[in-house]
Amino acid sequence: MRVCLASTSPARLALLRQSGIEPLCVSPDVDEDAVAAAEAERRGRVLTPQEVVLLLGRAKAADVVGRIRADHPDFDGIVIGGDSMFELDGAVHGKPHLPERAIARWHDMRGRTGVLHSGHSVIRVSPGAPDREEHAVAEASVTFAADIDDAEIDAYVASGEPLQVAGAFTVDSLGGAFIERVDGDPSTVVGMSLSTLRHLAGRLGIRWTDLWNALPASA
Repeated sequence: MRVCLASTSPARLALLRQSGIEPLCVSPDVDEDAVAAAEAERRGRVLTPQEVVLLLGRAKAADVVGRIRADHPDFDGIVIGGDSMFELDGAVHGKPHLPERAIARWHDMRGRTGVLHSGHSVIRVSPGAPDREEHAVAEASVTFAADIDDAEIDAYVASGEPLQVAGAFTVDSLGGAFIERVDGDPSTVVGMSLSTLRHLAGRLGIRWTDLWNALPASA
């Protein structure tokens, strides 16, 4: 049973590898802003964070499935797509990209709790059979230390790590020392909820352990 990750996120790739899965990685070609704007216009209202991450996770998975079908016609397995957003006091934050934005966010976040929303799509792909998809949103609340000083924030942002991650923080790398509590599946904060992926795979008739293809030699 093969696994394709519809992402080039180093964090998501590392998460699957730590879980005994070495996936094929394909970068989705999705204009996220355009997709979200078009759906909001179709519905005639602003989308919730849960709706956005699910919409984009599904769009990414579907885009990659199309290419898998064309480039790997013998592919038999699943394609995983995901998207994440961080919400604090009703405001939604994606990747800050710029240092000044990341610094401002950390000034707002310290001593407070926000919610990381993560959308998941798992599509079963098999030669000669129609695609089948299951999807879900996972959430985890994140509480940041109140005693983070400005010098620590500046040093963390200068590392470059928070610039390309949703919410401007990580839990599994340099940012982990500044996080005091995570309520929910911790892997959700990394980028994908492993427990959610397992449930979705199960709905498609796939046992999670059948996806293991890169277990340590001692396992």
